Amino acid sequence: MKFHIHTYGCQMNVRDSEAVEALLVAAGHEKAAHEGEAELVIVNSCTVRQKAEEKAIGKAGNLIAAKKLTGLMGCAVKRMGADVFKRLPKLDFAVGPRAFGLIPRIVEEGRFPRLELGDDLVPDCLAAHVEGGWQAFVTVLLGCDSRCSYCIVPDVRGHEYSRPAREVVAEVAALARRGVREVCLLGQSVLRYGVRNTAWDERDAPSPGGYTEAFPRLLEAIASIPGIERIRFTSAHPKGCTDELVRAYREFPQICRHLHLPVQSGSDRILAEMGRRYTREEYLAAVGKLRDFDPEFAVTTDVIVGYPGETEADFEATRSLMDEAGFDNAFVFKYSPRPGTRAAALADDVPVEEKERRDQVLLEDQERRGQERNDRLVGTKREVMVEGPSKRNKARLSGRDGGNRIVVWDEGAADVRPGSLVNVVIAEAHPQILVGERLPHCPTT
Repeated sequence: MKFHIHTYGCQMNVRDSEAVEALLVAAGHEKAAHEGEAELVIVNSCTVRQKAEEKAIGKAGNLIAAKKLTGLMGCAVKRMGADVFKRLPKLDFAVGPRAFGLIPRIVEEGRFPRLELGDDLVPDCLAAHVEGGWQAFVTVLLGCDSRCSYCIVPDVRGHEYSRPAREVVAEVAALARRGVREVCLLGQSVLRYGVRNTAWDERDAPSPGGYTEAFPRLLEAIASIPGIERIRFTSAHPKGCTDELVRAYREFPQICRHLHLPVQSGSDRILAEMGRRYTREEYLAAVGKLRDFDPEFAVTTDVIVGYPGETEADFEATRSLMDEAGFDNAFVFKYSPRPGTRAAALADDVPVEEKERRDQVLLEDQERRGQERNDRLVGTKREVMVEGPSKRNKARLSGRDGGNRIVVWDEGAADVRPGSLVNVVIAEAHPQILVGERLPHCPTT
């Protein structure tokens, strides 16, 4: 059977979709060149915001109307449960985010409709990957126990579970043997790896370097794998920005000097309401620790505007924190209440128009801030991993430096292939992109 997977949401969903693709191919099915020729289409859903959930449900409805064999997977399924079949009466099957490993069996058995939520099931297929490619996502931490007031993730992705380090290291080593050069380690709050999980054993990650914290020990083990040139990870929490993490950045050049560190608000009052477990001062101290180590260290963030009760003073506190932190990039979201969260019981009292205004103000601030940060890189040499032709100009190549900044340059050399490392001198800066020239006679690796 030919299949296609349509993915909404975060990197965790992208990774889950890839695993399902690998499982279906292993079961004898064929990936369709495009959705139109597929007999089976699976929609991987997101429910972090109402708009994202509605997009996924709408897409599934369109596929059903087109007489496709249609499956829905992911976070929206777990949130809705059996009600998903009330929204989509002719849906063939639905699986939660921890039950995606069952999809090949569901398709083979053909007993529809079918619902598998998975609850806190730990999939036994987390190491399934599609053949080919030079970069890969690797899930190291499932679920979340933080219970931020606005967030539905703990309800839909379950309790935290840290995969044994021996499994993660074996998976990365296998990927390296297949030509993968860059891995991105995934977890809802990845720096909590090994903090709360009885399945994780300290013996899983011996540390010749003397690391005592679980995640730096895992980084040390992965950095020792031949062929892995770059290690990234997301998403982080300020309390995980420890001295041992900074030491790992310093000792292992494979670890990219970029951290996505969601702040959500710059107001201590709102942070406390959100249950974020840090203050403005503590957040800025975490950023300062990274920048003291390397002034060019790239820090990106997520921010919510219009949280219930957010005043103009709270909003201005967020603006000032963002300037003080000097973010390299920021993703701004307008608050959207999610059923079952603590915040959903509060009055959504910031008008839509005001949420939109605050959103635009922060985005304009970030354009200025991004330009200032990138201007400082003009004239510097960046080691860039090639990704392929630029999306906007196919005559140029594009890639990312260690700070996850997009770099583009003119390139006519036939020896440059995706996954190659090249040196580029930055000649021109924009808020979200750097333009440069590849150093002559610089061999690719």
